[in-house]
Amino acid sequence: MLERLLKLDKVVRRTRTAFFGRVADLFDRQELDEALWDELEELLIQADVGVSTTEYLIDRMRSRVRAERIVEPARAREVLFEELIALLDFHESARGEARRLKLQPGRLNVILVVGVNGSGKTTTIAKLARSLQNQRRSVVLAAGDTFRAAAIDQLKIWGERARVPVVASQPGSDPGSVVYDAWQAAKARNADVLIVDTAGRLHTKYNLMEELKKVRRVLAKLDPTAPHEVLLVLDATTGQNAVAQAREFLGAVGVTGIVMAKVDGTAKGGVIFAIGREFQIPIKLLGTGEQLDDLDEFDPRAFVEALLRPS
Repeated sequence: MLERLLKLDKVVRRTRTAFFGRVADLFDRQELDEALWDELEELLIQADVGVSTTEYLIDRMRSRVRAERIVEPARAREVLFEELIALLDFHESARGEARRLKLQPGRLNVILVVGVNGSGKTTTIAKLARSLQNQRRSVVLAAGDTFRAAAIDQLKIWGERARVPVVASQPGSDPGSVVYDAWQAAKARNADVLIVDTAGRLHTKYNLMEELKKVRRVLAKLDPTAPHEVLLVLDATTGQNAVAQAREFLGAVGVTGIVMAKVDGTAKGGVIFAIGREFQIPIKLLGTGEQLDDLDEFDPRAFVEALLRPS
């Protein structure tokens, strides 16, 4: 547990140093004045929390400060802490078991992984495979992004590193056929989990979403309950662009969970709060580095605690 907390502390260090540590320091003053609220708003927007979510957050804080007759800045900082957690831990579906992957023994669990090219999707798949292996689950990967030869090659390379079989075909092949073959191969191996890579960019967004829907239909014919998870990988370094990406995918493929990749690579990690508030889909995993073991379960309280540790 201590090791995980130390790792998380290191992962968010850039965004804490640049913004959220300074946010925590704002409350080291004698009174709650208007200047504090102005500075808080500026820092949150700079940290990519987004204008709308920042306004919502400050309105919530001001309302509670008035209703609870809070005058001590230190207590107001506790309110900020609580409200940030609430953005990520918004209702029962985001808590506890709901943030864990829905994997059941005795069946082939299918995880569909979606996201734009460059988001860290392929490396996330490899990390997820390693994590599942560490839990003594057997895994097969499907190279469903057949529109880019580089995507197929990259997944094969990561599969070799993780020592996980990869089912692939030639570039330009029908993704549905690849997924069908991968499902059959996984069943033949009595695998526990099939992780399916998908296309991240076609000529138009319409084509991309239609291809993803077709892959879902193929899986549903093989197993009416599949896919059992649809994970959307978002790149934390892209800031508010990640919100726009999420909006496109959520409307098309029934996302069940979000993976925030490259959290360690940005000083503007506040976008995670905007995503939590707008979409209210559990953030299940964090990409915390470049190695195979750098994928961790998301804990909202631990994340906010690490961010708001005073600088």
